[in-house]
Amino acid sequence: MLLRTPLEIPVNADQRRKSSATKGTKGTTGFRLGFVLFCAFLWRKLEVLMKRQRGWLISAYLIAILLAAAGYQALCPSKSAASAQGDARTTAFFDVRTFGAKGDGKTLDTAAINKAIDTAVAAGGGTVLFPSGNYLSVSIHLKSNITLYLDQGAVIVAANTGPGVTYDAPEPNQWDSYQDFGHSHWHNSLIWGENLENVSILGPGMIWGKGLVRHGNQSRTKEQNDALGNAPPDPRGGPFGYPNPRDAVEPGWGNKSISLKLCRNVIIRDITILHGGHFAILATGVDNLTIDNVKIDTNRDGIDVDACKNVRISNCSINSPFDDAICPKSSYALGYARATENVTITNCQVSGYDEGTLLNGTYKRSFRNVSGIFSPTGRIKFGTESNGGFKNITVSNCVFDYCRGLALETVDGALLEDVTINNITMRDVTNSPIFMRLGFRGRGPKDKTSVGELRRVILSNIVVHNADPRYASIISGIPGHYIEDVCLSNIRIYYRGGGTKAQAALDPPENEDGYPEPTMFGEIPAYGFFVRHVKGLQMNDVQVSYLNEDARPPIAMRDVKGVDFYRLRAQHGSDVPTFSLRDIEDFSLQQSWPMADVRLDRVDMKKF
Repeated sequence: MLLRTPLEIPVNADQRRKSSATKGTKGTTGFRLGFVLFCAFLWRKLEVLMKRQRGWLISAYLIAILLAAAGYQALCPSKSAASAQGDARTTAFFDVRTFGAKGDGKTLDTAAINKAIDTAVAAGGGTVLFPSGNYLSVSIHLKSNITLYLDQGAVIVAANTGPGVTYDAPEPNQWDSYQDFGHSHWHNSLIWGENLENVSILGPGMIWGKGLVRHGNQSRTKEQNDALGNAPPDPRGGPFGYPNPRDAVEPGWGNKSISLKLCRNVIIRDITILHGGHFAILATGVDNLTIDNVKIDTNRDGIDVDACKNVRISNCSINSPFDDAICPKSSYALGYARATENVTITNCQVSGYDEGTLLNGTYKRSFRNVSGIFSPTGRIKFGTESNGGFKNITVSNCVFDYCRGLALETVDGALLEDVTINNITMRDVTNSPIFMRLGFRGRGPKDKTSVGELRRVILSNIVVHNADPRYASIISGIPGHYIEDVCLSNIRIYYRGGGTKAQAALDPPENEDGYPEPTMFGEIPAYGFFVRHVKGLQMNDVQVSYLNEDARPPIAMRDVKGVDFYRLRAQHGSDVPTFSLRDIEDFSLQQSWPMADVRLDRVDMKKF
C-alpha cells in the first residue's frame, strides 16, 4: 500500500492524488480565465492607442502582454511536469495491515510484519508502518534501508513462547566464553538485525516485551532448573564459567527487545519500551548510532552500547531497577577487542523505581527482595565488560533518582580515557555516588589480556543528596597499576551519615580480580571519598557533608601520588580528623578554611 505520510492513513492514496489533482485543475482553470480577461483588457486599450497614434504607449502595452504570457507559462506548468514533481515528493509507506497483520493482540502477526519489510526492501527501501493496534509477534527481521514507524497507539507485543510460537534460535558464537549468554547472541530477540545500514525505529508507539525473559532460568521449568543445578559443568566452559547452561536461554525463547550487531547509520527515536527482557536495546559493533527521546521502563538493562563508535544518546528516560540504565561496554563478543568511542550521553534521566511506575506516573519505591531490602540499580555505568576500551566520551546534563551512582570501570584490560562528565544531579543514591575502578578480572583471551588503564577523566558540577552511608565515593586502582590524571571540581555530596569509629578503623581488601561494584570493598573507613592507588588527583571546590553524625573522616587515602586540594569543605566532628593518609607523596591543600594550607612531600601515615 503506497501512502504519502503516516499522518494521513485514513485516506486512500489514490483518492488523495485524485483530490489533489481536482483541486489543482480547478485552481488552474480559474487562473486561465483571469488571464484571458486581463489580456482582452490590454488588447482593447491597445486598439484605442493605435487609433490615437500613441507610439510609446503602444510599445509599453505590447511589452505588458508579453510579460503576462511569460508569467502564465511559469505559473502554469504542464500537466506532465506537475505530475513528475508530485511523484518525486511521494514516499513509500508499507502498512503491515495490508500484508495481513491484525493488530488485535491475539493473532500472531510476525509473518505479515516480515513480509511488509521484505516488500519494502524489494522496492528499494521505505517505511513499514504500524497503525494503532496490538501486534503480537516473535522475531522481526530488520533489513537495510528500512524504517519501522510505530504510530500513536501502536504496540508491538512480544508473544509468549509456546507450541508454534518461537523466537529465532541464538546463533553460534565461538567467542561466548568471555561474556554471558545475553551479550553473546542477538538473533533470539523480538527485533533484530545484523550487518545492516540505514535503519530506523521511530514513532510514539510502544514495544512491550511481554513474553521476553531476563534470565535463562525463566525459559525453563523448576524441575529443569533443579536438574541443571546438579549437572556437571559444560565441557566447553572457559575459565570464566561461560558458556554455562544455567545462564543460557533455551532455544525458542527471546530475551531482548531490540538487538543489533555490526550495523551502521541507525536511528532509534521517540519510541517507548516496557519490560524489555535482558536488554531493552543491545547494540554491538554499531557505528553512527542515534538514540533520542526514548522512554524505557524495564526489568533488566536499558541501553547497552557495546564496541560501538559515534554514538549519540539524548533526551531519554530510563527506569531499570534491576540493572543498569545506560551502559557503554566493550566486550569480546565480536571476537576481538573493539573500543566504544566518540560517545555523547546528554539530557537523560535514569532511575530505579518499581518497574512500570515510570510510565504510569506513580514512581513507586515499594519493591523489596526476599530479605526485605532492595538497592535499585538504574545508573549510568561504563563496564563491566571492558576488553576494547572507552575513549572520547562525554556525559552531561543527566539526572539520577533513586538508583546507584555513576560508575567508570575497566577490569578486562581496556583503556578508559578522555572522559568528561558534567552537570549531574543525584538524589537518594543507593551506593557510591562516584565509583572509579581499575581492576583485573581479565575476562578475555589470556595471551591478549593485561591490566588496562584509567586516565584523563574530568568530573564537574555534580550535586548529590541523600547518598548511602555505607559507601563513600571510591577511586581505586590496584597495587602497581594506578588510576591517573583525574580532576573533580565544583562537587557537592550530602551523605546520610551514621558511620562509626569501628568503621573508621577498617582496611578494605584489594580484591583485585573481583566483580567491580562498591560493595566489593565492604564498608568504607571514610564517609566522603576513599582514594587508593591513584596518581595525579585534583579536587577543586569539593564539598562533602552528612545529614546525621558520622564518626569517620571525610577523606581516606592510600598509596596516592600527586594530589591537590583547593577550596575543600568537609564536615566532621570535633574529635574526627579531616584526612586519614597512608603512603602519600606530593600532597597539597590550599584555601580550605578553617584548615591551614598544607604541603607534604611524603607521608607514611598521618591524620589531621
